[in-house]
Amino acid sequence: MSNFQREAYAMINIENLRLPIEGKEILKGIDLHLRPGDTYGLLGPNGAGKSTTIFALLGLRAFGSGRISVLGGNPADDAVFIRRSVGVMPEKAGFYDWMIAPDYLKWYGGLYDFAPTKQDVAKMLEKVGLGAEAHRPIGTYSRGMKQRLAVARALISRPKLLILDEPTNGLDPKGRREIHDLLVEFASDGKAGVLLCTHLLDDVDRLCNRIGIIDNGRTRLEGSLGDLLAEQGGGQRYRLRLESAPDTTNLPAGVAIAGREGGWWYVQVQAAPSGGPSTLWHELWRRDWKILEIRSEASSLEELYMSHTGQDRPHAQEAVL
Repeated sequence: MSNFQREAYAMINIENLRLPIEGKEILKGIDLHLRPGDTYGLLGPNGAGKSTTIFALLGLRAFGSGRISVLGGNPADDAVFIRRSVGVMPEKAGFYDWMIAPDYLKWYGGLYDFAPTKQDVAKMLEKVGLGAEAHRPIGTYSRGMKQRLAVARALISRPKLLILDEPTNGLDPKGRREIHDLLVEFASDGKAGVLLCTHLLDDVDRLCNRIGIIDNGRTRLEGSLGDLLAEQGGGQRYRLRLESAPDTTNLPAGVAIAGREGGWWYVQVQAAPSGGPSTLWHELWRRDWKILEIRSEASSLEELYMSHTGQDRPHAQEAVL
């Protein structure tokens, strides 16, 4: 990556990060690049190295070799600056159960040298859907309510960068949508960034413009989600409903069977004939494929994940802190 390209990734630059723990190399080559305005989905199986990567970029774990820059700072030398500039939501967020949410957020903001006003706190609690529950002791909150408070805590100091681990765990669909809207709003001015660790592929699909997939301590794939999905497709995929089972031994050139589910057959088309898809369907009819219905399908994030990790879908993530 050129110096010009590095400068474009002003929020997080991680290049070829290696990190040993007790003589064993845990991270074996991590790359992660997050620009202002990015919402970046970090995916990988349990134990892949996601949490260790986050520890390293926050200056909580010394690394062996490679390069890390967070908001232009080096975690080894600028850890205090980085932690005060980053809002972090760990998967398992602890609270003082005897406190009420407004007092807790004011106290927490003070840890970051930020003194939120009463209005700041009230507005934030309304945004995360806790306005009506603000004066109940936190210990009486449900799991979903504590998730909302953890998001508010990460945002209250007006950070430049958010790092969130499973932010929508325990939330109903309405709560998930509200958190989605908050994250979109946070990154919408193009100046802030979000690093999202989650096992919910739907959250990544909805929110993220960039992703990184890591496995066994290495980055397996990184880039624009749209571009990676287009490349993963390797052509166009179709779902066909047939009157009867087809002859799969005599397929047109560039066509492969990609699977079967119920009465549907999935075909992958690397290159349609010169006459376009209609010519292809005619060719299949000539081969006695009794096609009743055709649907075009985009390559999915789940397929992308599976092809680079061998996992059916991500397991629950490790706690960040």
